[in-house]
Amino acid sequence: MSDFDYELAIIGGGPAGVTAALRAKELGAKRVVLVERGALGGVCTNDGCVPLRVLAKAARLLRDARQWGDFGIAGDAPVLAVPRLMMRVNGVISAMHDKKAIAYRLEAAGVKLVHGRGAARFVDAHKLAVGEGDGETFTAKKVLLCAGGHSARPPFEGADLAHTHSDLWGLQTVPRRVVVVGAAATGCQAASILRAFGSEQVTLIDTAPRILPQEDAFVSEVVQAGFEESGIRVLTGTKGVSKIERDSGDVRCVTVGLSNGDTETILADLVMLCVGWPANLEPLNLKAANVETSKRGYVAVDDTLRSVSAPHVYAAGDMNGRLMLVQTATEQACIAAENAVRGIRRKDRLHIVPHGGFTDPEYASVGVTEEKAREQEPDCLVATAHLRDMDRAVIDGRTVGGCKLIVSRTTHRILGAHVAGEEAMEIIHLCAGAMAGNLKVDQLAKLELAYPTYSAVVGRAARDISRELDLIPCASDEAGEACAAEWEFGHR
Repeated sequence: MSDFDYELAIIGGGPAGVTAALRAKELGAKRVVLVERGALGGVCTNDGCVPLRVLAKAARLLRDARQWGDFGIAGDAPVLAVPRLMMRVNGVISAMHDKKAIAYRLEAAGVKLVHGRGAARFVDAHKLAVGEGDGETFTAKKVLLCAGGHSARPPFEGADLAHTHSDLWGLQTVPRRVVVVGAAATGCQAASILRAFGSEQVTLIDTAPRILPQEDAFVSEVVQAGFEESGIRVLTGTKGVSKIERDSGDVRCVTVGLSNGDTETILADLVMLCVGWPANLEPLNLKAANVETSKRGYVAVDDTLRSVSAPHVYAAGDMNGRLMLVQTATEQACIAAENAVRGIRRKDRLHIVPHGGFTDPEYASVGVTEEKAREQEPDCLVATAHLRDMDRAVIDGRTVGGCKLIVSRTTHRILGAHVAGEEAMEIIHLCAGAMAGNLKVDQLAKLELAYPTYSAVVGRAARDISRELDLIPCASDEAGEACAAEWEFGHR
């Protein structure tokens, strides 16, 4: 240790980097340095989850206002004031910084903070420099890379005429015509929000056969149906965007190859690219430390989050591309810090990671999809309970969607859960908790869930599977169909 300035150097001050630094100090690391070239808090706080959720909240309020008449509320429909909304975005970001007090907490823990002096890069295996030229240099026994990622810009003609999600916070008016390229989580959320804000024409484009292609097909179907009902045009299975041209003024012409082989040109006032999230590798000079990258363009790590080519280097969060979520980044940060400081080999297990998107309808998932589950266990059990059968959903007039549970026929434990519809991001945690607690499906089925709630849809799905497994006794009617003792019952 005496040969190095620091026991551990952490590059990046987002959720992964900050968590790792604090955890390293908890574990007894004597000298820890954290380098952040931009704003502390990373994309999550400044340019991602937090500001996007503010916009999603505004979209939800506008949507709910359309129900006023159903509940006897009279009054003029609210009008979105975009500049005031953006003031709210900035205010919430500031409030998050005040609440988290990142710099204070790091310094109070004894972490050396190098902030706003430029990007860090390797000079050799253990030596790093900060800033331009020779800059400030120091050595570290171990290095943890937590530098995050950024929006990809594909190499088609006119890509520089498009925007990314980061440009949403700079809007002063609602664009009339929008094209969103990429129908994964970010693209779907952007399309949903802008349509709710009043964009008259929103087109969502992807080369995949369905939107949200990494999610269970149930989620994709529910969300796409909701999008199309709201007026969003969904183009999947396309050949991709071939070019973007400037028509006149700020109007863009987007040329896309359709699934039937035809080509269509779509006019747009805003084109948003949501087509990938590569790691921030550019300034790091990884070759100097012999840090290899994967074919996908992320730091190549093993299950302990250690570089496969440089044993003293670790990578957590977006840098390794394993699962790019805040909750995953913070968990990986703790694992990497423990492995680096204690010299152990704790593994990163991506099994129970609830996640989702603030679209309308909302969606969330945990565990494996039905397709993946059947690859492992072809005769696994699947049940889908619908919100239209749940009393709370009928009360609120939010009956779209439901919960799909996937259960092992042999162990009776939950392999995956997928929710689409109102409060999906909250409902999913009941499923995640059951999985983490290793509950069998009949134990979940017997939980006395509060009434009337959206979460009750999970219990309904669990009881349906439990009856199929004969874990809950069930009589049959004259036609031989199961007669379920369900208070929340939908007769169809």
